[in-house]
Amino acid sequence: MTLIAIVACEVAFWIAILGGLTTRYLLRRPRLGAALFVAAPLIDVLLLALVTVDLLGGGTASWHHGLAAIYIGVSIAYGHRMIAWADARFAHRFADGPAPERLSGWRYTARCWGDVLRTTVAVLIAGGIIGGLVLVVGDPDRTAELQGTVAVLGVILGIDLLWAISYTIWPRKTAAAALGGPAGQPGRS
Repeated sequence: MTLIAIVACEVAFWIAILGGLTTRYLLRRPRLGAALFVAAPLIDVLLLALVTVDLLGGGTASWHHGLAAIYIGVSIAYGHRMIAWADARFAHRFADGPAPERLSGWRYTARCWGDVLRTTVAVLIAGGIIGGLVLVVGDPDRTAELQGTVAVLGVILGIDLLWAISYTIWPRKTAAAALGGPAGQPGRS
């Protein structure tokens, strides 16, 4: 049941975002579009409530419950950025907005380090949810599976950290430089 709730909440999240973007740009109703964006965090609250009720009702924690904690952490830490990403593309496609910029060099590296901070926030939120569930349930046997999720959180943060370090050492090249042309010049096809 928890896995179905996670999938349903993920689908509902993107329906709220796409509904907000569609309303904002295609229907030209920016206030109503903003109201639909507000539904996204409410979906996270609903998922947390479903997971808690499931465990308090006698359910045994599984990897699904850990995944729900990760989903909520990522949604909170990256939600605004995901909405901004989609908004920039919708504005470009449907409202004559500027083309989204492809970062390179140190600007991309700075974004990678910002992602490390966001991922740290996501890991702390997910870890806090897991810790809270363990405390609320109060039965180590029923929540033992959640300890594996804590290890997964460490792996996720480690991968993001390695990603940022790699782009610190080898900054991302501009599209022109990647195609063999000098920076600022069109590359060869």
